[in-house]
Amino acid sequence: MNDSVDLTGTSWPQLAAGIELPFPDWVRIPELHELPLTVPRRPAVADVEQASYDQVRARYAAAVTSGMTVAVGAGSRGLTGRVELLRGTVRALRDLGTKPFVVPAMGSHGGATADGQVAMLASLGMTEEVLDCEIRSTMETVVVARTAAGMPVHLDANAAAADRFLPVNRVKPHTCFKGPIESGLTKMAVVGFGKQPGAALIHACGPVEMRDRLLDAGTALRETGRLLGGLASIEAPTGEVVYVEALGPEDLATITGREHQLTDDARALVPTLPFDEIDVLVVERGGKDISGTTIDPNVTGRFWVTGLEDFPRPLIHSIVLLGLTDVSAGNALGIGFADFIPASLANRLDFRKTYINCFTAGAAGLRRSRLPMVLPDGDACLKAALAMCGRGPDLPPRVVRIESTLHLTRCWVSDALLPR
Repeated sequence: MNDSVDLTGTSWPQLAAGIELPFPDWVRIPELHELPLTVPRRPAVADVEQASYDQVRARYAAAVTSGMTVAVGAGSRGLTGRVELLRGTVRALRDLGTKPFVVPAMGSHGGATADGQVAMLASLGMTEEVLDCEIRSTMETVVVARTAAGMPVHLDANAAAADRFLPVNRVKPHTCFKGPIESGLTKMAVVGFGKQPGAALIHACGPVEMRDRLLDAGTALRETGRLLGGLASIEAPTGEVVYVEALGPEDLATITGREHQLTDDARALVPTLPFDEIDVLVVERGGKDISGTTIDPNVTGRFWVTGLEDFPRPLIHSIVLLGLTDVSAGNALGIGFADFIPASLANRLDFRKTYINCFTAGAAGLRRSRLPMVLPDGDACLKAALAMCGRGPDLPPRVVRIESTLHLTRCWVSDALLPR
């Protein structure tokens, strides 16, 4: 007996439209009140492009020679000042007599295609015209080194053909592991420039081995002499770039180098939700430009990776995700962090892009790739979350709504969470 149903040509809104859930009478969407959050404050960099130019020109003047080719890495994250960081870097390298070009350094993002990665850069405002620099995109890699344990280290073929390569990236905590160096220059050098095969080798294991593989692969890359260094930025919770620094290769892939110190600085600036327990967290939008996992677990505390403990606070019982950013282009690795999504979001999912990214993420992509409950609209999602969060009808619901997990400076809360 074949009980399968042919859903070809059926959209999520069509599937969800007929779902009528018997919500109890006590389930009511509460009124929410805006609440500013206390965030660490640091002065913003006044001119990001000029700061990048000055740092790159001063740091690499003695490290490059006239005519040298340099592959500059551009990533898929929504960095503040990403265009300015790259423009300043390219202009400084050019003034030093080198021949820079830009490489999409984003692992398997963009559907793991060369054109898809160029399109992702363009969606973030990084085009050849804006950057005043050629973009060379390929998914081909060259194994340029091996770690002490024998793991191959992949490098984008265009970057491998250059004399040097230079990642440009924001330094911040990672979503899959904890260590002295997390998301930043070493990760872009190894994972971003490593394209799909390089990213898969790092992500294929648990958080402890991932941390160690990243450091080992970064060390192997550094020892090839190909790594010029890296331009690092740090962002405040308010969204401004508060620090820019060009690092030498000796500062990357080491627990005593400068990137380690910058990682600690960035970790202290991660926005937090100042509540011990939340019944329902509503996130207005997630996306690859917000976090590699759509919703940043460093904010929600949900990591869901074997070997990596979730944060005890805030304890969030259910999460509603309402939308996906356009830049994500349907890639929603981390969609499993949400418990409920509306049909409008589900209909935007590109399963091929999402699953390629999940496969590349290895163990970290397994639980995070599961599909949440799909309901007709946002109100139905919120009512379902209220009904299923375990709070019960006799206690006021503790609801928090945020715009995203990036640049978290305010939220909206129900009466139960208002300061007393």
